[in-house]
Amino acid sequence: MQQKFENHIAQNFPFLIGKNLLLATSGGLDSMVMVDLFHKLPFKIAIAHCNFQLRGLESFGDQRFIQDYAETNEIELFLTQFDTEAFANDYKLSTQVAARELRYNWFYELLETENYDYILTAHHADDNLETFLIHLVRGTGIDGLTGIPSQNEQVVRPLLIFSRSEIEQYAKDNAIEWREDSSNASDKYLRNKIRHNLVPIFKELNPDFLSTFQKTQNYLQESKAMTDDASFLVYQQVAKEKGTEIHFDLNQLKKLPNYKSYMFHWFNGFGFLAWDDIYDLMDGQSGKQVFSNEFRLLKNRDFLILSPLSSEDENEEYFVNKNQKEVKVPLNLKFSKVADICLVSNTTIFVDEDKLWYPLVLRRWRNGDTFQPFGMEGKSKKISKFFKDEKLSLIEKEKTWLLCSDNEIVWIVGIRQDERFKIKNTTKNILKIQLK
Repeated sequence: MQQKFENHIAQNFPFLIGKNLLLATSGGLDSMVMVDLFHKLPFKIAIAHCNFQLRGLESFGDQRFIQDYAETNEIELFLTQFDTEAFANDYKLSTQVAARELRYNWFYELLETENYDYILTAHHADDNLETFLIHLVRGTGIDGLTGIPSQNEQVVRPLLIFSRSEIEQYAKDNAIEWREDSSNASDKYLRNKIRHNLVPIFKELNPDFLSTFQKTQNYLQESKAMTDDASFLVYQQVAKEKGTEIHFDLNQLKKLPNYKSYMFHWFNGFGFLAWDDIYDLMDGQSGKQVFSNEFRLLKNRDFLILSPLSSEDENEEYFVNKNQKEVKVPLNLKFSKVADICLVSNTTIFVDEDKLWYPLVLRRWRNGDTFQPFGMEGKSKKISKFFKDEKLSLIEKEKTWLLCSDNEIVWIVGIRQDERFKIKNTTKNILKIQLK
């Protein structure tokens, strides 16, 4: 196995050579074999061990075992302890999800603070099979069937080509000691149920099942690559990125016989779960929305608009004092006194400063707001009606700021100036306001 491992690293992970590697080590069979394999090669390695305090004295026994091993073999060691159950309760997570969040957050922190390049975990071929079956039981798309990736950014899994039996044999041949996790014997978790009860049946039906499964998964990965390529080509035809938003042309999308598959492919990574509601947006009323925890999809006439949810307080107000030349938040506005006016545009206006009451206020629009659109002398209009006439989407409305003077709207910033503050022949002091 050692030679196979060295060849595997040289062929598939040459970027690890010469790098500083952080080995996630529980003290179990898989991770101790991984440490031994790397310790025999000229790599700079360190061990990172998490004590999740989930198994009482056994957890602290694992920690002591790792400490002794690192000291004996002169390997740098990083240790941490987590109150995993409290974290899970606080954030309403399962114990397994909480442990994963805690350990990976800590791993990435170590990469940054201790100058390591990659995190290595000891996932192997049997883990990959179990993950595949877990996703299959719960329901998944092709992404969930392609298995555990051998690399995900700075996380590398160099043992995925090895079976559990190969790892066990290596440990036996090299007299490697490890700690047995008592929770592995329990069928409390779905993974253990699959490992103890389902996988043995597959291996009984086909003694070479793990090998044939790996071939099948390779085919699935190739199919996924082909799907990704097709999805990207279609995305270029139907989607336009506008700042933090993505606009999908529904007329173009509906021409595709499998448009729901493309939608799932594009939106699945944004945390959406209500897929029937998303598909219903295609023929839904303009203004209908579907939300995930951090994003939303909005139907706006002939488009679907994907955008992040705003974290801003819609009631927040920002003040501009007299003679202030610039504001940076929430918009970049410049104020300057000028002797004459030049070209007026959506991003540059000129107002009669003597009509302003300070401090000016920047705020969001509210129901009932009215103003006099530039060029409509003596006629007021509700902001909501103006937005409708301008065909602004809900997202555009939410992003709009008003510059106000004593509760009167001076400017719908970036869109339209108010008639009441415009420059006249009698104006003595001209203020130029520019949106940068």
